[in-house]
Amino acid sequence: MGPSPGEVIAILFSISVPAFLVYYLAKRWFQLKERRLEVEALVATSKSAGPSAVTRDFEQRLAVLERIVTDQNNSLSREIDALALDRPRNVEAVR
Repeated sequence: MGPSPGEVIAILFSISVPAFLVYYLAKRWFQLKERRLEVEALVATSKSAGPSAVTRDFEQRLAVLERIVTDQNNSLSREIDALALDRPRNVEAVR
């Protein structure tokens, strides 16, 4: 006499559930690894691209502000006016 139908179902279930679990976990692990590689590539690309136009603009503004803080001349009001005129009114316009 062979195994009963209930035993066959139990054997198939005990084999298929762990196999499916291993498959699912391996699939998720590979997706995570692929996503990490994409993020690392994006970071490397952004580092190698150099500063953006927005960054350069902020650096120029910072240089002007540093000159304003350290300069004792009467050019302070002219520098502030120049910054106010050049500044975009909407932050979204910069992007």
